[in-house]
Amino acid sequence: MEIKMFAGKIALVTGATAGMGRATALAFAREGARVVMAARREERGQDVVEQIARAGGESLFVKTDVRNPADVDALFQTIMDRYGRLDFAFNNAGVSTSHNPTVIKYDDAEWDRVLETNLRGVWLCMKHEIDIMKKQGGGVIVNTASILGVVGDWGLSSYCASKHGSLGMAKTAALEYCKDNIRINTICPGPIITEMLEKALPFMPTMLEVMAGKTAVRRVGRPEEIAGAVLWLCTDEAGFMIGKEIAIDGGYITY
Repeated sequence: MEIKMFAGKIALVTGATAGMGRATALAFAREGARVVMAARREERGQDVVEQIARAGGESLFVKTDVRNPADVDALFQTIMDRYGRLDFAFNNAGVSTSHNPTVIKYDDAEWDRVLETNLRGVWLCMKHEIDIMKKQGGGVIVNTASILGVVGDWGLSSYCASKHGSLGMAKTAALEYCKDNIRINTICPGPIITEMLEKALPFMPTMLEVMAGKTAVRRVGRPEEIAGAVLWLCTDEAGFMIGKEIAIDGGYITY
């Protein structure tokens, strides 16, 4: 009989209908976790639910805009009503911008859209996650930042600001709640072939080649390579990781 690593555990993945979120939801399910998937696109969410069911797993999709406190409240109420606990949370929902204005040329609404999703949305989710995990005696939270949460890049000031902020928030929360047996860490992906990256290709057709050229291994990463790191951070083997960021970037920063 196959023993699955997360059998009986409950895992939440936001931004779960594409890219790194989808890959991580599928990976959690393969390891026996019951997966709650939150995102805005209901049809795509149900597609992932069906894929997990065909493989013998259990999942639930909850339509959620992480910018909306009412949506976030409803998401966590659903989790508690259905399962009564939450063992792992992967706060992955995020957006970027395609037209890359310089910092003084950002439209107010566009700046707010990026910060509200990538920073405020993570905060709204973490408040619930930490509260639940404190009451049940512990848990693991993994946030998605970016290598652009560590360095800057031209034309991406809103995205960089949101990811730097998310990283700082996670570090602080990790210190505040490690005494409650809650581990909080952050992944910082480099260039990964996701829908977000693909949307920018019409504006910069050579983007994949340019991004690959910035890595030491001369390629962009795959969502599954991020999912593996997220799952490891949720294992006991990562039990001494507190408030850290892991760059999964093909040597982008090193190179």
